[in-house]
Amino acid sequence: MSSFKPRGSLERSALADLWKHTLSVIPTRFGRLAYLASLRDPNSGNYRHHGLLIMFGREGSKQALIESHEQIFRDWLVMPLSEKAEDIMTFVDGLEEERKTVLAHWNHAGHIQGLFPETASPAERSLFNQELDILVEVLKNARAAEPSVQDSARRA
Repeated sequence: MSSFKPRGSLERSALADLWKHTLSVIPTRFGRLAYLASLRDPNSGNYRHHGLLIMFGREGSKQALIESHEQIFRDWLVMPLSEKAEDIMTFVDGLEEERKTVLAHWNHAGHIQGLFPETASPAERSLFNQELDILVEVLKNARAAEPSVQDSARRA
């Protein structure tokens, strides 16, 4: 009897499956970080991914999500600030809303401050939050300094 394998081929582990079928499709590290943080229930801290849960069980899916979140977070922390700025800009520019709107909302909403995994140390959390605050301000100011399409058309 053959077993059913959705989405082409099922990986042998939840971690490999998560990376192959989900995380590798997300083009930015910041996007991966935001995605994984969005899978964490704010009331319990438990991660929920329906597909992984069905295929690999509660513990297998939970462990894959925790490990991936921790790895991406730590990879993010060691990136040069210039790469972080480019990565966030690419992420924001891929959203439906304008960059100006997103960055203004991030300043007020504070939700991006919770993107770190629960295992992050206080020093890592502090560094992450400080750098995000700086990057958001830099990107807001960089966008303000860019000429608008209308200004460019008037000069032509």
